[in-house]
Amino acid sequence: MTINVYTEQTPNPATMKFMVNKLLINGSEDFATKESAEHSPFAKELFKFNFVAGVFFASNFVTVTKTEDAEWADIEAILKEFVKGAVESELKIKEATSEEAPSFEGTETEIKIQQILHDYVRPAVEQDGGAISYKSFDEGVVTVELRGSCSGCPSSTMTLKSGIQNLLQRMVPEVTDVVSEAL
Repeated sequence: MTINVYTEQTPNPATMKFMVNKLLINGSEDFATKESAEHSPFAKELFKFNFVAGVFFASNFVTVTKTEDAEWADIEAILKEFVKGAVESELKIKEATSEEAPSFEGTETEIKIQQILHDYVRPAVEQDGGAISYKSFDEGVVTVELRGSCSGCPSSTMTLKSGIQNLLQRMVPEVTDVVSEAL
């Protein structure tokens, strides 16, 4: 199979999504620092580029966060070529562990919230090169964690309040607010 890589802008100007025509991972993996990439051969290699500040994988893409001093015009082609080579040589995103389907825990309301986040919100957030994970539900407040291009993105607050909060409040009346936990 020929691996094709194409790039997509994300709402976050510091991140770029490198899409490939192959499933890379079920779920997602976020490596916000070079140190966190210890068990990811793929991410570890990306961090060898001094302009890479963060790496995030989900389904068929890798989102790269660049350092402030780097320009996409200078590094996009280099990263595209690297991602193509890494996928072709089947460089592992994560050293072997078992990956299972999502299991939701908690009260009936918490399970409903997690299911909505998984079914409706996650695919949309992944479209923008990011990920969302449920943290907690306490006295009407849902706490989530945004990763990948969503982490530190100027429009993530808007997404959180007008998108995710409205959706959850419509589907789960007990929800009064949605907040994001910073990494």
